[in-house]
Amino acid sequence: MKLKKMGLMLTLLACASLLVTACSDSTTKDKKATTSTSKKETKKEDINAESFDLPQLSTAVATNEDLVELVTSQGTIKIKLFPEYAPKAVENFMTHAKDGYYNGTTFHRVINEFMIQGGDPDGTGAGGESIWKTEFAPEISNHLYHIRGALAMARTTGEVTAKTQGSQFYIVQNDQDVSDGLLTDDYPQKIIDAYQKGGTPTLDQQYSVFGQVIEGMAVVDKIAQTETDDSDKPKTTITVEKINVLQEAK
Repeated sequence: MKLKKMGLMLTLLACASLLVTACSDSTTKDKKATTSTSKKETKKEDINAESFDLPQLSTAVATNEDLVELVTSQGTIKIKLFPEYAPKAVENFMTHAKDGYYNGTTFHRVINEFMIQGGDPDGTGAGGESIWKTEFAPEISNHLYHIRGALAMARTTGEVTAKTQGSQFYIVQNDQDVSDGLLTDDYPQKIIDAYQKGGTPTLDQQYSVFGQVIEGMAVVDKIAQTETDDSDKPKTTITVEKINVLQEAK
């Protein structure tokens, strides 16, 4: 990811409506990530069927899910991961976690009522790489959504099918009701209900959701509310001290 700014170039106040379109910074020549305008066609499944799997909505950790403990300088966050629906993103994150790749990295970009972003060893938003030493494409699933507490992969600019992901990730923090206008043709009713508690639905189908916070959202909120500079970088350094793997999927 060298020489490319990675992130979600979306500014809540600068856009006409919440996260509807990407807003790029005209003061920098760095290539920055934005939401793609293309949508990946979803599988024709009954997303409102009672049996339709929506693993983010349960705090229980299934045997086919990973569980990690993200230890930060502000507290601990427990996150379960979904290798069934985002296998490459989970493998990348888990391998980096086990290898200590994220130890000492910072949350370099923080926007209150949006998200907190980390995973860049350089701490600039332009660094980091995948375990394969090359970028990989997003994995889009209609089983996973950007509800509050979702863990997802940041990426550089490009079509949603392009190889644009490295090591950087973000946790969705917004706690405002964003369910208005969401239709059951596009979203399971249970997910629409979850969006009443916050999230960023306009990032759906554009970025890889691969995990969900099940404990420690107060820590996420604390990080999000820290004072930042004009580039959304915290004025007080906030670090990932280590990531403990508590369960591996079977």
